[in-house]
Formats: sequence, structure tokens, C-alpha cells
Amino acid sequence: MKAAAFLTLIVGAVSLFLLPSCERKEPIKIGFIGGLSGRVADLGVGGRNGVQLAVEKVNAGGGIGGRLIELVVKDDQQNPATARQAVTDLLDQKVELIIGPMTSAMAMAVLPQINKARTVLLSPTVTTTELFGIDDFFVRVTATTREYAAKSARYQFQQRGAKTVAAIYDRSNLAYTASWLDDFRTTFEGLGGKLVDIRPFDSGQDTVFLPLAKDLVTANADLVLIIANAMDAALICQQVNKLAPGQKIAMSEWASTERFIELAGKASEDVVVSQFMDTTDRSQAFIDFQAAYLERFHHPIGFAALAGYDAAQVALAAIKARADGESLKDTILRKRRFQGVQQEFEIDRFGDSERKVIISVIRNYHFAKLE
Repeated sequence: MKAAAFLTLIVGAVSLFLLPSCERKEPIKIGFIGGLSGRVADLGVGGRNGVQLAVEKVNAGGGIGGRLIELVVKDDQQNPATARQAVTDLLDQKVELIIGPMTSAMAMAVLPQINKARTVLLSPTVTTTELFGIDDFFVRVTATTREYAAKSARYQFQQRGAKTVAAIYDRSNLAYTASWLDDFRTTFEGLGGKLVDIRPFDSGQDTVFLPLAKDLVTANADLVLIIANAMDAALICQQVNKLAPGQKIAMSEWASTERFIELAGKASEDVVVSQFMDTTDRSQAFIDFQAAYLERFHHPIGFAALAGYDAAQVALAAIKARADGESLKDTILRKRRFQGVQQEFEIDRFGDSERKVIISVIRNYHFAKLE
């Protein structure tokens, strides 16, 4: 073989060898943290699925700038120490940002790490007012407890005629439940109502709800208010329903997942909740989202999935729009307005969001919009 021909062959072979590596670009890593096991798993799994659906849609179109999105998922187990380790692991993997957590308690636990690392923590569902109006690296795509609780209090007093309330709340997510209870009480008592009994409990497998339900019923309040996760709220509803059939019950949006109805069964009927997901929405965007989610995960959507998807949309839009040398936090705050599945929302300079809240009631095992 002549030298020139041999050289041409070698160059060609080297080119073929190098071509895949030249075209292959490093993926863009984003993290997700949420409770994927235990009593709050419905919230975490729904949020993760929503994020995953958004990521897969972008990757199907070639990614961003020719780079695929790699989702790195961690289970915080609704445990502060586990959550902090999960965040450490994600930061070590050089993720661009972290979507989550799904509960306020876990957000409070990991925020010092986040602020030190100057990495965006973008939560789909954290609503505590303890993080409101603070210039840090926490960003959320949902309103605070003030909007949910105040809307619920006004509806119960003005539309449902409730003048007295017996409340029960979970101390294991105190950053959320105490915030929600305080905001409800401020509005409700401002209207002339009164909280006649308040019962705290600690969520866990050993928690017995019958004595607590008896206390709530014995208070003879117009309304029983439950501020807890879906599993515990379902168990409380069942006990209250057995002791006092027809008792009016309301709950916070934390429990308004599809899991609550599955667990509560008939006891879920006529339970009222304030939430942001409108299940009666007939827009094409929502119909398409429902269909895509059902096809991918073989399960109906819940608010956590919708919130996870919207949070991922913010993250992906920011990564795509980020200017050279600009941080993702600055990009998010610069863009400000983002389109969610059901509504457009705005993120202010402190990373807080405004979002329309609706009142729903459970009828025939489905959430129905009231106002």
C-alpha cells in the first residue's frame, strides 16, 4: 500500500473514531428531591413524575442546545438528615439546580446548604410563609399558605355558614401546618368566627386517630379542619365520619391528592379543600397533559404532578434562556412570567409566586370546582 493511501486510511479511521465523541455533548443535570417513600410518598412521586414528563418531552425534541437533560432523583424520606445528605449528593454531582422538596419542613431543613452553595432550590409545592419575601436561593411556583388558608376561611364562614372550627394539624411538617393554621385563624376570626379546639399530632405508623377524632367531634364545632398529608387526612375523615355522620369537614391542599380519595373512600364525600389545580378545566393544554401523564404513568394526575411539571417548565425555560455568565436565579427573576399547564404565573424578586386558588369539593370520588 502506498504511503499516501495508507495515510488517508489512517486519517479516515481516526475521524470515524473521533466523530461520535465530538458530537456527544455532556448532559445538563438537574436534581429532584422529594419524599418518595412513607406517608407522603403520593406527593413526592407525583412531583417526580411531573418533572420527569417535562424532561422526557424536552429530550424527545433533542434537549437544549443539543444537550440532553439528565434528571437525578433523590428520596428525602421526609427526614431532615436524609434530605440534607440528598442535597449534598446532588451538589456533588454538579446539578444546575434542584427541583423540590415537596414539603415545607424539608425545605427549611436544606435551605442553609442551598444558600451556601448558591444553587437554586425550585419547589413545586412548598407554601410556608416562613420563606416569604426573603432574598435567597429558594424559588417556588405555588402561592403561600396565606392564599390557600384565607380563601378556605372566607368560603367556610361566608358560603358554608361555619362559625366555629375544631382543627387538627400534623407537627411533623410544622413549617407548613402551623403557617396554614395561623393564616386560617387570622382570616376566620377576623370575619367573626372562632377556633374552639385545636389538636396537634405527630404523623407516624403508631398514631391512633380515634381519640383525636372523638375530641374533634366532642367540640361540637360547625366544621372540622384537617391540616395533614393525604394518608392521615383520610384516616381522620373515616373516624370523624363514623362518630358524627354529616359533620362538615375541610382540609388543606396538602391532602388533596388522588391518594386521599382512594384511602378515604365514602368518607371523602363532601370534603371541601382549597387548591390550585382545577380538575374541571377543559383547555386543550390540560387535556393533553392529562392524556400524556396517563399514558406515561398509567395513573390519573394529581396536583403534585401538575406542580412538578410546572416547576420543571420554569427550570428548563431558564436553562434555555440563560445568558452567558448569568446565574439561573437571575435568569428566572429576569423572565418573571412563566406559562403553566393551567395558568400563567409570575415569580417576584424574592422567588415567591402568585397563583390563583380555587375551592373544590369531593363529589362521587372526584374533585369538583365550587369557586
